[in-house]
Amino acid sequence: MRKKKLLWLVIILILIGLIMIYSSSYIWAEYKYNDSLKYLKNQGLFFIIGVFLMIFISKIDVNLYYKKANKLLFLGFALLILVLIPGLGTVRNGSQSWFNFGLFSLQPSEIMKIILLIFTAKYLANNQDNIKYTFKTIFPILTIVLISFFLIMLQPDFGSGVVLVMSIVGLLFASGADFSFFVKIGLIGIVGVIGLIVVAPYRMARIVAFLNPWSDPLGSGFQIIQSLYAIGPGGLFGKGLGNSIQKHFYLPEPQTDFIFAIICEELGFLGGALIVILFALIIYQIIKIALETNDLFKKYLAFGIGFQMGFQAMINLLVVIGLIPVTGVTLPFLSYGGSSLLVSMLSIGIVLNIASKN
Repeated sequence: MRKKKLLWLVIILILIGLIMIYSSSYIWAEYKYNDSLKYLKNQGLFFIIGVFLMIFISKIDVNLYYKKANKLLFLGFALLILVLIPGLGTVRNGSQSWFNFGLFSLQPSEIMKIILLIFTAKYLANNQDNIKYTFKTIFPILTIVLISFFLIMLQPDFGSGVVLVMSIVGLLFASGADFSFFVKIGLIGIVGVIGLIVVAPYRMARIVAFLNPWSDPLGSGFQIIQSLYAIGPGGLFGKGLGNSIQKHFYLPEPQTDFIFAIICEELGFLGGALIVILFALIIYQIIKIALETNDLFKKYLAFGIGFQMGFQAMINLLVVIGLIPVTGVTLPFLSYGGSSLLVSMLSIGIVLNIASKN
């Protein structure tokens, strides 16, 4: 029963996403590609592929990932390195984060997020006796996470790096690590973020834009201002599906990271609340599946997937409503993007397999 609930909640959210991708993108798609259905057709294709992928993954015994975790980790690192090689990796919006295969693109950081969850779940299951996790015990995981973060930052892709790191920290917390460990990690993280801001001035510009978007309304503050212009007039019921003003070349590429702003503009507070409720229900079902699982590896993996998905959604929503600086994180199942959708559906396939064994 829980398996069916999770499946239907995900399908409903994706279908809403397809509708909103078309609604938010058809103006830009018509202008850029002379095809108003361009983004809808692309995402629809990935949705169909994702359904088959999700069903296929749901039939694979999760224990196989346990056995192949080390090889998967090696594959993840190889992809993160290869994408940095000129000619192999493709640059978009200043980040060399994709492999371009013509009909579709692949983002290695999305794949690495799930691979690292698999590896960490295996490591925690094998070290359950060291529940307090001394520095010696936790050092291997920290090293792997930091190397992954470093490679992702070379692209650079700060948003994906943050989601990856916080997902593992959340998984460590759920496994019972001593709270003082997280205080130390937090302090190190603050120092690291300050360092990243110092070496890349554009990140400071994002911080300034977050604190006062109007300090640079046509530059670093432009996106968040246009997002708030979309959300504010939406009111309780919205302007109606298809009636957004901001998608008319005001909010840049609204079908991607800022699709929630268009949802709020067209469907209002109630539409935005529906999205939040659907995410909450999906995360709830995943966490319940994790709690009902006796196998430690499966328990940690399911929880990690739920936490990662919930954290990424929360980061995106907080950015869109102006509560944190812009990070470039997609909204799972809703934002346009094949890699994000496929990895999200793959992750759900893994959880469905775990649920079927309960």
